[in-house]
Amino acid sequence: MSASRNGGGGPYLLGIDYGTESCRAGVFDTNGRPLASEATTYKLTHPRPGWAEQDPDEWWSALVRSVRAVMERAEVSADAIAGLSVDATTCTVVALDASGRHLRPAILWMDVRAADQARRIGESDHPARKYNGGGPVSAEWLPSKLLWLKEREHDTYHQAKHLVEATDWATFRLTGRLTANVNTAAVRGYHDRDAGGWPTGFYEEIGLEDVFEKLPPDVLDLGTPVEGLSKQAAEELGLKADTPVAQGGGDAWVGQIGLNVVEPGKMALITGSSHVLIGQTDHATSGEGFFGAYTDAVIPGQYTVEGGQVSTGSVLKWFKDYFCKEYMPDAERRGLSVYDVLNERIEDLRPGSDGLIVLEYWQGNRTPYTDPLARGMMWGFSLHHSPLHVYRAIQEGICYGTAHILRAMHDAGFDVREFVAAGGFTKSRQLMQMHADASGVPIAFTEVGDAVILGGAVLSATGAGLFSSIGEAAAAMVHETDTIEPDATRHDEYQFFVDAYCETYPQMRELVHRVTQKVAEHEPVEA
Repeated sequence: MSASRNGGGGPYLLGIDYGTESCRAGVFDTNGRPLASEATTYKLTHPRPGWAEQDPDEWWSALVRSVRAVMERAEVSADAIAGLSVDATTCTVVALDASGRHLRPAILWMDVRAADQARRIGESDHPARKYNGGGPVSAEWLPSKLLWLKEREHDTYHQAKHLVEATDWATFRLTGRLTANVNTAAVRGYHDRDAGGWPTGFYEEIGLEDVFEKLPPDVLDLGTPVEGLSKQAAEELGLKADTPVAQGGGDAWVGQIGLNVVEPGKMALITGSSHVLIGQTDHATSGEGFFGAYTDAVIPGQYTVEGGQVSTGSVLKWFKDYFCKEYMPDAERRGLSVYDVLNERIEDLRPGSDGLIVLEYWQGNRTPYTDPLARGMMWGFSLHHSPLHVYRAIQEGICYGTAHILRAMHDAGFDVREFVAAGGFTKSRQLMQMHADASGVPIAFTEVGDAVILGGAVLSATGAGLFSSIGEAAAAMVHETDTIEPDATRHDEYQFFVDAYCETYPQMRELVHRVTQKVAEHEPVEA
């Protein structure tokens, strides 16, 4: 995001995002116009296969550098900042002692060391399991990691005064008040206000009966004022003490707010290495093939549904890196990306890639199967097919996967009238048109590409009292630019191939599992 040298008196809002690789901070005005943004990276370590950890001290140092840099770049004074809010990855767990210091590195969202704990938790038939959509429990989710700590790092678990999500750690460091945000509590911890809050019976059943002594006592809605910025934090960040800090949440859901997907009927389509689909409903909709509906997770009185594709952009990158070197000279000569050149070459191929079907499960399937043993596949080859057919078929397979998730939601009574898109795929109108055609759903775009830090600014404005609700703030600060409508003829043509895509994996699942497990027996184990 480029800086806009303004330097006026405000009010301005700070949105802060703790991602997997960096801490980003952005300054916005009350119309959602960005003044500047900055990012500071930190290390990600993998002590063992399947593990992923980070040092919270590096998080804080990155936050200080990003905030100080963005304030300087935006040329606004500390007095002009009306509020701030911070989000982070979900299922990133921090164990704190009585003084608020972490006892060990944070266990990151992508860490799957708790696979055995997740399997055992998944054997429960407690009503709280509705959030899993009838499928397995992920090793990423909060209870899985908490149970791993209790069973495998017994001393850490019992020494921990508090066990918190990364968002809540960050809010605590900013304010000195320990809270839990309802977003991550619901979407990854089974918190359900309709059923009384934390499902104590479920946690007792899985062996975490004592965990409530360690979870933050107050569960706050997004955008709720937490406390003013503490004097110590203000001095380190170069901000004004007592600046209102609003409760933040998980990064994808704050991005949903930054797309103004805060009412039923819309769905955020957040694209990149993976796809995340998140939408709102006015009733508790649960069913097979998607996650949710999470109670009050984004907007009080509403429910949130979620779907996701583990590997989307990452599969296109894999194909580009390994099979498309012949297109690089043309791309370099014309100042284009290889993706641009490939997209030009496939424009005249018919929908369905002449019968080639790709399942994009290179890293497993998040929904509708929640199957870590799933793997990608391509079928329908003939000697007529070229690498360009494969490239287009991968794109189409990604779009079919999105349509498959929508079918699962439709079967449970949730329908989408409009996508609002963000992320890397929005750079290609051709690819977004393909999404619209395969799903039959229009796709809208917004002015600010970085929906996550804009969403943080929306929460900041709400917490500072500049708007009466998240919905009012999002309406004022998020602006749609244009919309892609699905082509009715291509949509009808695509339905045959979406059907074929959906029918493939159930017939191949048993064989894929056998092969995946056989390969795993021969994988080298890190010392």
